Amino acid sequence: MPDGDTAAAGLERDIAARTDVYFNRTRAVVSRFGDKRVTYAVFLRRPVIAAPRLMLDWLRTVGEARGATFDIDVVHPEGSWTGAGEPIVYISGSFAQLSDLETILLQKLGPACVAAHNAYQMCLALPQVGFLAMEARHCAGAEMQEMMAYAASVGSEAARREGATGFIGNANDGTAHWFGAASGRGTMPHALIGYAGSTVRAAEMFHETFPDDGLTVLVDYFGREISDGIAVCRRFPELAAAGQLAVRLDTHGGRFLEGLDPAESYAVLERRAPGAIRRYRSETELRYLVGTGVSAAAIWRMREALDAAGYPRVRIVASSGFNVDKCRVMADTRAPIDTVGTGSFIPDLWGETYATADIVAYDGVPMVKVGREFLLRRNGDRKRSV
Repeated sequence: MPDGDTAAAGLERDIAARTDVYFNRTRAVVSRFGDKRVTYAVFLRRPVIAAPRLMLDWLRTVGEARGATFDIDVVHPEGSWTGAGEPIVYISGSFAQLSDLETILLQKLGPACVAAHNAYQMCLALPQVGFLAMEARHCAGAEMQEMMAYAASVGSEAARREGATGFIGNANDGTAHWFGAASGRGTMPHALIGYAGSTVRAAEMFHETFPDDGLTVLVDYFGREISDGIAVCRRFPELAAAGQLAVRLDTHGGRFLEGLDPAESYAVLERRAPGAIRRYRSETELRYLVGTGVSAAAIWRMREALDAAGYPRVRIVASSGFNVDKCRVMADTRAPIDTVGTGSFIPDLWGETYATADIVAYDGVPMVKVGREFLLRRNGDRKRSV
């Protein structure tokens, strides 16, 4: 059997196994009683940034394998804001050829659109900050990893069009292409510091192994973020002076950054951003401001210490739970962050990622289930095909 036939047969087996059974049975019924041309409207129930490329690429692959032609009318192009319930695309073609594709099409659309919206909001909240996508470790396998990286790139590009820095890269090679790069970025995990026995020694090992790379050093392993951060600066004064050295704060939520407690955290923000703590805050916002972990107070305290020690060009990379809300709080305090490493654009409420497809026309005659009339095309709707 030719390779093409093998690939097509494998694709059909995959579709049949992964789609809902009632769609497979619908295809059998339609094939028996006569095909019709149908039009699907595909939408989400919440506002999103449109990210349909993975879905549409897969649909075209299936169409080529089946020798079928699908007309794809994109209402909201990739990267555009889309309101709740607004069709992102209309897909028209043979009911027999489309009926069993719905399950997989929706899987490839909804999560990407919500994650893109999250990434877009994060980038706009901190427009001067570069983001590094670090979502891979939180993904359920390679397919989700690809989808989330794609989504971050779409949200980032949408934010860049509004003046934000956006995502400057990601943490692995496999999905770096979504960020226009050949490889991922990163220096060291906590495990390397434990292996080296000290933060400074880990920095030395890394720099000796990768002498041409910039150096970003995790400084929270031993709970001495300020002491170890300054020790690394003293060990590499040339890198520090050249702006090629960064400290990464990843203090976990079980403790404060070195030298901080609730009172001192408030004192830091009184010095640096008093307005941020003088109005009503939710418990979550207060934690982001003056709580344990990588708070706004922690970031400001690290900046103060570095500047006082004579290292104003050493950059600060912040990580640990930087979702949309945390980014907004950091913006309120003008926290001196140079880069945020985060995978928190992955949707928290998975129910919000559920996309829906409804047929809105059979052989050109508008028809949709009661309650979904808003999906019908209105006179004068402009058709945009891809």
